[in-house]
Amino acid sequence: MSLGGRRAIDISLGIGPDLLVWPGDPAIELIPRVQIAKGDAANVSELRIGTHTGTHVDPPVHFIVGAAGIDQVALEVLAGPCVVADLGAVSEPIEPSLLEGLGLVEGVERLLLRTANSELWRRPRPIAFPDRYACLTPKSAAWVIERRIRLIGIDFLSVEQKGAPGHPVHHALLEKGVVIVEGLDLGGVEPGEYDLTVLPLKILDGDGGPARAMLRER
Repeated sequence: MSLGGRRAIDISLGIGPDLLVWPGDPAIELIPRVQIAKGDAANVSELRIGTHTGTHVDPPVHFIVGAAGIDQVALEVLAGPCVVADLGAVSEPIEPSLLEGLGLVEGVERLLLRTANSELWRRPRPIAFPDRYACLTPKSAAWVIERRIRLIGIDFLSVEQKGAPGHPVHHALLEKGVVIVEGLDLGGVEPGEYDLTVLPLKILDGDGGPARAMLRER
């Protein structure tokens, strides 16, 4: 698909019953309520999902009591130039040395990390929840903050290792106003510069927002 002569790349996960969800989060249910096949005038279904299903955005209130909800995340952060960085062989927590090795120029505000996680979304579904996956460590979260990156995205359901005591990565990023985008599908994306658009559902005071995300070639 092209928009304004530039190719648009969908980097969102498709939401369906077989999509991997975080352990303990609500299961995905799509329940037909009105059906043309049953004599109704239209098709209408009930969708039951958690606020952190599939591709989604974490607002500050996800981990900080009384902080801003998803409806207050600034649109100007969710849309604009970004860099897709290739860490394709990485399937473990990412240390700052790997981020430093990306050679980012000064001024990058939006960074999406393409790792070995993206291959998970190409396996036959359903898939088992992995014990280890590429994510940030507290030190690499500090690197993101020091570089004044305003949005960090990753190709798994969390930017942080499962079971991390105190959730230091989320706290560090969200307390500094860094927008977190999780559950991206970057397996078909070449590393480089793009224009990013992420549009989470405008859930009032929501602790998360399922989103459609896309890249446009620059």
